[in-house]
Amino acid sequence: MIELPEGLSAELVPLSWLVGVWEGAGVVEYPVGEDDDVRTYEFGQRVSFSHDGLPYLNYSSTTWLLDDDHTPLAAEMGYWRLDRPSEPGDRGPALLLGDGPVPFSTTQSVETLRNQTNGFDVEAAIIHPTGVNELYVGRVKQGRIDLATDAVMRSANAKEYSAATRMYGLVEGKLFWAWDIAALGRELTSHASGQLAKVD
Repeated sequence: MIELPEGLSAELVPLSWLVGVWEGAGVVEYPVGEDDDVRTYEFGQRVSFSHDGLPYLNYSSTTWLLDDDHTPLAAEMGYWRLDRPSEPGDRGPALLLGDGPVPFSTTQSVETLRNQTNGFDVEAAIIHPTGVNELYVGRVKQGRIDLATDAVMRSANAKEYSAATRMYGLVEGKLFWAWDIAALGRELTSHASGQLAKVD
């Protein structure tokens, strides 16, 4: 049974099972170079999904190699929310307040946002310190989320990276995930996966 965190926006009920801090380990296995040299290594990971009462989740992930020094590997952060048309009562752009009542402020009104698969459309904006920004769109249904990039923006100095998919699933209280990427001249290929347990 999923317990709803206090103060959670009604719009986040479909994503409420993500809220908390998760820790665990995963593996990278991805070909690089002209001779298809497959890089394989294990890493530790800490993921946090939090909220501040607004209709989005704050997301952060840090990873480190599972070596003697726990060498830092990568980090990312962003925001997850339901994917729906904006309403006059929504905040923004920038620091502007909405005009009128806050939309979808009850679980009953959020139910009207269900899609044809009986789930909810979702989007996630994720930024990497290596100059890559991703906008994912997808679906959440019960304890599973499937995402695919709708847009990828890279700085002039970022390595080539053009698309990705991610899958998250809650299985027996653990968060499993898999990440496929199209990068370094390759088409969409399996990249990394992990298994996390809730620690807070």
